[in-house]
Amino acid sequence: MLCRVCDAQTFVSVSAGLMSMAFSTVSPTDRPTNQCLHNSDTFKYYVYTCTYMVVFPVAFLCNIGALVAFHRMKKKRTSSCRVVMMNLAISDWSFSLTLPLRLVYYFHDRSWIFPDWLCRLCTYSFYVNLYSSILFLTLLSLLRWVAVAQPFKQSFESKTKQVSLVCLAIWLFVCLASIPFLSEGVVQRDGVPRCFETSSHSSWCRISILNYIGLVFGFLLPFLTILFSCMRIVPILRSHQTAGLAMSTADPHPRKDGKRSVYLVAMVMVTFLICFLPYHLIRTLHLHSMCGNWSCGVKVPLQRAVSVTLCMAVSNCVVNPLLYYYSTKLFRDDAQKVGFSRRFSRFSRLGSVRDQEAKEDNRSLSMN
Repeated sequence: MLCRVCDAQTFVSVSAGLMSMAFSTVSPTDRPTNQCLHNSDTFKYYVYTCTYMVVFPVAFLCNIGALVAFHRMKKKRTSSCRVVMMNLAISDWSFSLTLPLRLVYYFHDRSWIFPDWLCRLCTYSFYVNLYSSILFLTLLSLLRWVAVAQPFKQSFESKTKQVSLVCLAIWLFVCLASIPFLSEGVVQRDGVPRCFETSSHSSWCRISILNYIGLVFGFLLPFLTILFSCMRIVPILRSHQTAGLAMSTADPHPRKDGKRSVYLVAMVMVTFLICFLPYHLIRTLHLHSMCGNWSCGVKVPLQRAVSVTLCMAVSNCVVNPLLYYYSTKLFRDDAQKVGFSRRFSRFSRLGSVRDQEAKEDNRSLSMN
């Protein structure tokens, strides 16, 4: 009788253990997943730390300088492209404010010492900046195409008002679409509060679904739009050159505006290819590996590749000020409105005068 009771108790305890294992919150696939991630943590944190230390001061100073320059130009004349660039600079500058929190996290031995809502805000701000930058650059390319194809269709003021409304719509769309990323907050790993970490297999699969939405609406469609703008601008310029060569030589401004549009759209295309394309491509493959039963030999290299391409995407905050600088130099009517551009032009004029005087002196000496 006692043996039967013991056997029954043993059966109940074993059954309870199996049931607890079956209904545990950590699935069997989570353990190898987390183990694979642990293998590349050192590389990931090192790359992030080095990148953010460089990006933060450059992005913060350059974008706030760009905002000051745009504000000074706005007092005299407002263009639709400048409105878009101002919104792009605001997006980059606001994201740069979250980089010190990430640096403190990595320097503090990957332990999150701030409130949970700041962790969620840092993750949220990354995706808001990423996709708002993509959409603002796309809008910039469309404006250049419209300026070349239909330069006199709309008045200047009504166009800037419409562009401002489009920028507001972009902000609302991106901020609302990025709300699901607020669900990823602080998690506990080995008794240490971690941020920017995905804790379970179900979380990876949920992020994978969000990735496809962002891939289609946040990258592929904008990229095809920019490609369309670039392909449409070039034939229009060629037709203008063949149809009105005499008129263009008499008034070279349309030709210059067309070249400026081509240069600007080409710079936006290069930004997409360098900053955004590698990240979206590698991120998609990495999420496939995390949701599937891929081996650690594949997951670890993809995790490291995602770390590198994410840093390339973050560097967009530094690349965009270069776009502002060269576009203001190309659009000379905008660049000359800024104080430091005037000083730069004065120095360049003074240097050219000195060069001409030196050449004349050399000619006189050679004649003598």
